[in-house]
Formats: sequence, structure tokens, C-alpha cells
Amino acid sequence: MKPAPFAYVRPGTLDDVLAELDGGDGKVLAGGQSLVPVLAMRLGRPATLVDIGSVAALGDLAVSDGMLRVGATVRQRRLERSADAAAVPLIGMAMPFVGHRELRSRGTVCGSLAHADPAAELPAVAACLEATIEVAGPEGRRRVPAGEFFVGAMTTGASAQEVVTAVEFPVARPGEGHGFGEIARRHGDFALAGVVTRVRVGDDGAVLDARLTGFGVSDTPVTRDVTSIVDDGDALGDLAREVVDTGGDGHGSTGYRRRLFRVLAARELARALRAARKERT
Repeated sequence: MKPAPFAYVRPGTLDDVLAELDGGDGKVLAGGQSLVPVLAMRLGRPATLVDIGSVAALGDLAVSDGMLRVGATVRQRRLERSADAAAVPLIGMAMPFVGHRELRSRGTVCGSLAHADPAAELPAVAACLEATIEVAGPEGRRRVPAGEFFVGAMTTGASAQEVVTAVEFPVARPGEGHGFGEIARRHGDFALAGVVTRVRVGDDGAVLDARLTGFGVSDTPVTRDVTSIVDDGDALGDLAREVVDTGGDGHGSTGYRRRLFRVLAARELARALRAARKERT
């Protein structure tokens, strides 16, 4: 199929972008790796595509005040190859699993967050790290915690008149370790189940804080505090039954995904704990 007819504009400032979105019938185009297939299948029929590629203010990529700030036009491949990304180890762990290299060369980080696919890696990373997503609209700018930004499958807390302008990931703290794992039919496919973990330990190696985010298992990334069950296999099994509520399909039943989740959770929590203790020593 081919897209339905649409107008195309390429504003040079954020104010002009917001003016084009004011009617509510426009759609932001950044990398286009998610949007263009949606248009081609006519699952979306915006009146206007608002290309933000010329807005220089949206190209920030820097570490400042304990945060890695990634602007809305930053390509995934640029972040993947940036030395600044080392400040957030989970990005380096997750990025090779985001589609394929060619897609990452065009796709943007914020575009993936705005698309909010429940099986996508970057929304899960943002949720696990408690990242902050910056949104601009007619009423000004606002900052939304990642845990509140994803409200459903392909649905976020941003309105049709707003645009995601940046995401801020907190840099890793001392004594912090991370884990990332997913199972997919082929590399680059959407995950049947995936897990992102973050563990922080004290000077004595005891677990102070542990978070786990599952993706591909529900309508949104699902985050839980797992500080008390880091190495409790039975409790992780109970957690799998709680958070994995996606229906079965031709690639795997709900039960199969729960088993995947439990195995991934145990493995990636153990990996994060080892990395945290190694960092402390």
C-alpha cells in the first residue's frame, strides 16, 4: 500500500513546529523508521507531516549535572557511537538490539520513546533508569517521568499538539550495575520477552536498591522494585505471573513468555549484581 495524501513542512524553529501542530492533525517526523511504515499501511492518516530535522536546538547530546541529555533529532546510531553514552551503561547494552544498524542510522532515540511500542528496548531502558522526558506544547514545556509517559500500547502522555524535545537519562552512580536481555525470533525482531535491570550495592556488597523492567510482556514497560527478591527464584516466578499479561500468539503463548521472563530476570539481575559488586571493589 501507499500512504494517504499528506502535506509536508520542515520548520526551522521549535515555535514553528508547535504552530504546525496546533490544529491537532499533524504528525511529527524525526527519523521516520516507525512512522513511515505506519503511513504506508494507512494505519495513520495525518494531514501534515512536520519534519523536525532542521531544528538545531533539538540536536543536543551531552552529559551535564549527572544527566545524559539526548535531543529529539539525535539518531540512535549517533548515541550508540558517542563517548558520552558510556556514562549510562544500559544504553550501550541495549542499543545493539534496537532493530538493525541501518535502522539505527536513521531512527531517533526520542522517536522510539514517542512511538511507545511495548516490545521496544529504549522505552524499557528509560523506565528502568527513571529517565525524564521533556515535552513541549502550546502551554509550554513540561517534564514527565518515564514511568508516567507510557500509558498504553503505542500511546503516551503527550497530546497531538505536543512534541517530545529531549530525554534525560541519569548517569550511573557508584556501586551500580546493570543487565539487559531479550529473546526474539531473529536478531533485530521485536522481543518476545525482555528484561532490563539496575542494581545498586553498598560498600559491603549488600543490595541497597534493585529495579527490573520487563518489555514485550504487557501494553507498556512494566517496572518493579525487586530489592528483596534479587536472588529468589520462586519470587521471580510469582513476579512473572503478575507482570506478563500479554496474550499468546503464533510466536509464543502467555505461559511461554512467563518462562522466558523468569529466566531472563534471574540472569540479568545476577549480571547486574556482579557488575555492581565489581564496581564497588
